[in-house]
Amino acid sequence: MKYFVILFLLFVICFKARADEVNCLALNIYHEARNQPFMGKLAVGFVTLNRVKSKDFPNTVCGVVKQGFYYNNNPIKNKCHFSWWCDGKSDKPKEYDAWEYTRALAFQLYYSSFFTLDITNGATHYHADYVNPYWAKDKEKLMQIKNHIFYK
Repeated sequence: MKYFVILFLLFVICFKARADEVNCLALNIYHEARNQPFMGKLAVGFVTLNRVKSKDFPNTVCGVVKQGFYYNNNPIKNKCHFSWWCDGKSDKPKEYDAWEYTRALAFQLYYSSFFTLDITNGATHYHADYVNPYWAKDKEKLMQIKNHIFYK
């Protein structure tokens, strides 16, 4: 009985950790690509997951999404890899239908082998076409979807 309880607690802890990862992925897709077509949302999800796989970034989805500079355990405004995370605004989704759609997509991306074909060809970076980040000149441009340009 003792071993069953221990196994059950480990399962609950593991399930909670994975649920947090899916939530972080969904929040990133929602805030970064809510106005993008399906392929744009998918591409932002793949960039997030490609970063998790890369040795150059944190090895969890939440670590990737929340990467940036911090002071007293708070992200410094406008000093994060994903701008929404430290823009000073609420991160709570306001558009219910868009949020539910994005959560379903994030769940499928995280758990399903259906999305094993990375449409971004390994992209780890992207930006909107109306900005010119310093790092873009050092990356290989792969594709553009709507107003997002993807690189590796």
